[in-house]
Amino acid sequence: MAEPADYPPFQLGKPRFEQTSFYGRFRHFLDIIDPRTLFVTESRLKEAVQLLEDYKHGTLPPGVTNKELWGAQKIKQAIIHPDTNETIFMPFRMSGNVPKENRKPPYPFFAASSDNFELLPSGNVVGLLLPNQTLASTVFWQWLNQSHNACVNYANRNATKPSPTSKFIQGYLGAVISAVSIAVGLNVLIQRANKFTPATRLLIQRFVPFPAVASANICNVVLMRHTELEEGIDVLDNNGNIVGSSRIAAKHALLETALTRVVLPMPILVLPPIIMSVLEKTSLLRSRPRMILPVQSLVCLAAFGLALPLAISLFPQMSEIETSRLEPEIAMATTSKTVIYNKGL
Repeated sequence: MAEPADYPPFQLGKPRFEQTSFYGRFRHFLDIIDPRTLFVTESRLKEAVQLLEDYKHGTLPPGVTNKELWGAQKIKQAIIHPDTNETIFMPFRMSGNVPKENRKPPYPFFAASSDNFELLPSGNVVGLLLPNQTLASTVFWQWLNQSHNACVNYANRNATKPSPTSKFIQGYLGAVISAVSIAVGLNVLIQRANKFTPATRLLIQRFVPFPAVASANICNVVLMRHTELEEGIDVLDNNGNIVGSSRIAAKHALLETALTRVVLPMPILVLPPIIMSVLEKTSLLRSRPRMILPVQSLVCLAAFGLALPLAISLFPQMSEIETSRLEPEIAMATTSKTVIYNKGL
């Protein structure tokens, strides 16, 4: 029986989809962030890893298909860190972002509107976009969002070099302080802008989270992974052999990751305010105000589900760079014209 055309001959450690095109990377990362991998049991993970080991050593059981091998590699890539070979804590895997970003908030009063303190099914993104926020709610949602981002950045970093706990704390504090400061400052300026009508002021307030989150995301990535800039990251030749440790490659890795963190919140924090400003004027929501936050939750969920794979697909995870652009000692250590490095996610 012929295998599905979507499953090419298996290559261990190689992506199933072509990584030189954006579309290929998009399909690859859709696999990586598949929420179904969150429910993979420990025994199933061990089976997947063992199947890949059997393939590596030429001891595959008879009848194993390419589809099964690609499925096993998908599970491993979604759960196991490529540098440490350790299991990534489930809430901080890329596959955990969509369901987690729209979870229920831990405290009802932070998810309430200005005149109604009831528990509502909103999450990090929904909380950032709530209208008429108080100072306390603004601080809370920015803190919660950047706490999550710090853990995700740390869990999915390039880990070829050890990163001390102090760097994690620095990145965490820097991101939270920058996000909260920018968000609170922008909100105060808008509140004092008397020339705006209440409706215009409300609309502008809904866009405040984007510059706050985007700038904080950059700080988060740089501070969380600052050790890479100091010590460099491993670069590998075409055979997977470590050529050396490069600070220049580390700069490229952090720049690429930071750019994805700027693009990531664009659809999430820009599109929902536009869509909700239109929907709230409809007779359906005007006559049923209790539906506003549930509808906003669905809009945010759809935006986040699209934004994540689009953003992380901007660059391949295993990026390539010409050896002539790296440190002289690395260029002299290999005959390869290009080397690869793990950018991180």
